[in-house]
Amino acid sequence: MRSPNYSSFVCLFLVALSAIGQSKKPVTLDDVWGRNQGVFTPRTVAAVDWMKAGGFYTTLDAGRVVKFNITTGNPVETLFDEREVTVANLSQKIHIEGYQLADDERKMLLTTQEEPIYRRSSKADFFVYDLTTKKLSPLSKGGKQQYATFSPDGKRVAFVRDNNLFAVELVTGKEIKLTTDGKRNAVINGGADWVYEEEFSMARAFEWSPDSRKIAWIRFDESRVPEYDMQLWGGLYPVEYRFKYPKAGEANSIVSVWMADVVTGKKVMAQTGRNVGPQEIDIYLPRIQWTKNPNLLSVRRMNRLQNQLDLLHVNATSGQATTVLTETSATYVDLEFTDDLTYLNDNKSFIWSSERSGYKHLYLYDLNGKLIRPITSGDFEVANVAGIDEKNGMIFFTSTEPSPLERHLYRIGLDGKNKERLTQKTGTYTTTFSPDFSYYLLYHTSANTPGTVSLRDTKTTNDLRVLEANEPLKSRLATYQIAPKQFFQSKAADGTTLNGWMIRPADFDSTGAKKYPVLMFVYGGPGSQTVKNDWDTRDFFWYQTLAQKGYVIVSVDGRGTGARGTAFRNATYAQLGKLETEDQIAVARRLKTLPYVDPNRVGIWGWSYGGYMTALCMTIGAEVFKAGISVSPVTNWRYYDSIYTERYLKRPQENASGYDDNSPVTYASKLRGPFLLVHGTGDDNVHFQNSVAFENALIEAGKQFQSFYYPNRNHGIYGGNTRLHLYTMMSEFIEKNL
Repeated sequence: MRSPNYSSFVCLFLVALSAIGQSKKPVTLDDVWGRNQGVFTPRTVAAVDWMKAGGFYTTLDAGRVVKFNITTGNPVETLFDEREVTVANLSQKIHIEGYQLADDERKMLLTTQEEPIYRRSSKADFFVYDLTTKKLSPLSKGGKQQYATFSPDGKRVAFVRDNNLFAVELVTGKEIKLTTDGKRNAVINGGADWVYEEEFSMARAFEWSPDSRKIAWIRFDESRVPEYDMQLWGGLYPVEYRFKYPKAGEANSIVSVWMADVVTGKKVMAQTGRNVGPQEIDIYLPRIQWTKNPNLLSVRRMNRLQNQLDLLHVNATSGQATTVLTETSATYVDLEFTDDLTYLNDNKSFIWSSERSGYKHLYLYDLNGKLIRPITSGDFEVANVAGIDEKNGMIFFTSTEPSPLERHLYRIGLDGKNKERLTQKTGTYTTTFSPDFSYYLLYHTSANTPGTVSLRDTKTTNDLRVLEANEPLKSRLATYQIAPKQFFQSKAADGTTLNGWMIRPADFDSTGAKKYPVLMFVYGGPGSQTVKNDWDTRDFFWYQTLAQKGYVIVSVDGRGTGARGTAFRNATYAQLGKLETEDQIAVARRLKTLPYVDPNRVGIWGWSYGGYMTALCMTIGAEVFKAGISVSPVTNWRYYDSIYTERYLKRPQENASGYDDNSPVTYASKLRGPFLLVHGTGDDNVHFQNSVAFENALIEAGKQFQSFYYPNRNHGIYGGNTRLHLYTMMSEFIEKNL
């Protein structure tokens, strides 16, 4: 890519700005978060569950599970209708919120009365519907269940309740309690603890064996993990909610993997220890997965610092484990980059993803861990494996090869040959394939175009049918004043090229005759991306309300962000916040040199990691930024969880300066401009404690600032009128102070 001309911020990609007539409507906050909320929300084809015969899929709509012919789009059969079916022996009807079909497609598991717990966990009442007999029965009468899952043969369902693991025989209704030691804030069987759920993206922690005979699960002993005490407000007295949360450097759960034969009840513990007998205490066991052999379990193990990942194969009869593959790093091994592990049906080999080359790529191994061949290679990242068609020896995957701002679909032979790009339009693609790889749904968006969903077969690269084109939304958008995102490049403090986007007012004048205030948006966390050629529903339209008032909005991905290889992402290792802040300051300085930017009116805002970045920019970069909004920020990484923080900073016992030298609390005395600090008191993720600590430091330093706290709201700060209230407050703060 050519070097940018900073006198004009040459755009690398620019979607033409539509002429905006006097009749076009301005975007309002009511359109984004208020009474008209949803006016800009694109339609999609969601909750698609492919059936074994690739020509059909099912979906849930208004309480009905309907089977569709994929090629015509016509409904073929209604598999379940909540308005017509009642619970066996009762007149009770249920309202379904989700469903799953058994592998044999003879039974259906229905979710009702779901209650969210944390980001990925919930509990619900589950019902089993027999598609042959039309009988609807409760899965269990012992209380709400979590993670209910059919066995592969469809004869049993496993679930977690009260931290114990159960299996139900559907023919007899017999309920088998596989564990008995589960206890809140002490032991969890088959479900993840808080930190695994948040940072390893898992909630269910059990898996059925391929022959439906065994269940493997992770047991979490969190009894030694310190508790976080969160007050919930509303009644005469606040309610105390205590949960286990291991902060950086503190004790984690002691984890172990167990396997049980659901017929005999025999249990075996996997020998997962590294060097301290059968079970090493300070390790992570973030993934369990059965191979095609029903007696061979795959387990991934990581050390506390996450710079070594081992792939273990465990004999389910004896518990004996063998290390077949090891990944190491001078910084950290990111579990996400090994999450495309797939065992092939030949029962002799598996696909493994790794970034050992400096970019995430795919490799073929035999079951003993011997490398057979690399499958993909190059200076780009494989984003994910979309599907493996073993019959035809092909892998479908998405990658950043055309641009780190985009994701495109490719296929390649298992032999690493005949790679073919299947998508051509600029933008971002995701896919879902039928089980027999006859068809796939292709989802496409770009920064200035809402989603399109089309049907393709795997023999051609042409659309067979467009399922959703969002024409009504496009028509509505044409009636509003919409300023598009324009992509550009800037420079980091050390000269590294950085990607960014800009939104300009509709009547923008680049000559310098008019000077515009600039609001920068930052996230900046390791592996993240705010600069993508992808559709952004909510904040994009909030930015329209600001652009209409004369603001230029800018976002730039600094060093440490994703899709540009390991070296770029790992540059911030052991010093989170330092380079990222330097980069935002450097870009802000460059913006100030542009003829159309008011150099005295550059502000910044961010949420979560972006809130942390905003607090640093408003202190370390106080002379650069006029005003800032920090929402739900981390203010000292000592307050954040062990898995995320230690992955990037090591433990505070080993890297105290990495924690304290880049904490906004350390620089509170440098705050100069107007500053708004926002947090939800019910934030189980980035604790309210973070804002309290920073606020205390600002008070101690004699700094004036504004703060606002949302009672009982979690990290997302939403519910009812909450988002409208928040964005109205932020808009008013920006108009007054920037």
